[in-house]
Amino acid sequence: MPHEVSFVDNSSQLAHYAMLETIRDFAGDNGWEVLRYDTAPADRELILKGFGYSEEEEIFVGFRTYQNAGADYYNLVAAAFTGYLPGNPFNAQPGAMLSGVPAHNQRIDYWLTLNPQRIALAMKVGTPVYESAYVGKFLPYARPSQYPYPVICAGMLNGTPATRFSDTVHSIPYKGSRPQMRMRFNDGSWAQPECWPYNNTLLNGSIASQTQQRDTNGSYPSNPIVLNSAIGVLGELDGIRHITGFNNAVENTFELDGKDWVVIQDVSRNGFSDYYSMRLD
Repeated sequence: MPHEVSFVDNSSQLAHYAMLETIRDFAGDNGWEVLRYDTAPADRELILKGFGYSEEEEIFVGFRTYQNAGADYYNLVAAAFTGYLPGNPFNAQPGAMLSGVPAHNQRIDYWLTLNPQRIALAMKVGTPVYESAYVGKFLPYARPSQYPYPVICAGMLNGTPATRFSDTVHSIPYKGSRPQMRMRFNDGSWAQPECWPYNNTLLNGSIASQTQQRDTNGSYPSNPIVLNSAIGVLGELDGIRHITGFNNAVENTFELDGKDWVVIQDVSRNGFSDYYSMRLD
């Protein structure tokens, strides 16, 4: 499956608009169906359908923009849905779950990767800081008959608040249990999963009195991010893994199982527990 590492800027349109267009083009060229791409409103909309590895599934995800020039924020929204109704607004699509992702009206460097069941994105914006999103299916520890629609909506914000990239509170969705990461359960509800090993201080301690993994002769362990809840262990993210920040740096790359991976940090944070790795499909 493909990936793209590049940048957009404001040479022809605001950069967050250009980022939305880039996602549309990249997904549409690589097996996802573009159901809606509406650039007429200020909040531009993109809705996509993936077909999964079976090529017979229906996986509905989307992105849109929201911005305020007076407050100087220019953001994206990551979304997952349970269906698509052409007559419905973006926010009123079936089962809609939304999470904001701070972006920029100027240059955005990005890492964009997809496969038939999910889309993952990291962006470098502003000062710089790093922003992330994941929409689509995860890898369930269950048969399709047991868990037919295991989807995730993960961004940087709980909903779509008026938050600029310079905000010091927002964070990646993978660290423990965060409201900006929601999993759809079989009863139709969306809930926050716990993410291992970010919730385990024996493997991912954030302070000196706790323990951390580290590299061995320059080789870093890269752990699957395992999702669990009160009902048990449910699955893991597809192509997103934990990696230590010990003697590590953002944008480092490494090879695992014949694939290239890139290290991304949590906004501007650079502690031991503030990194993850993303597979460049």
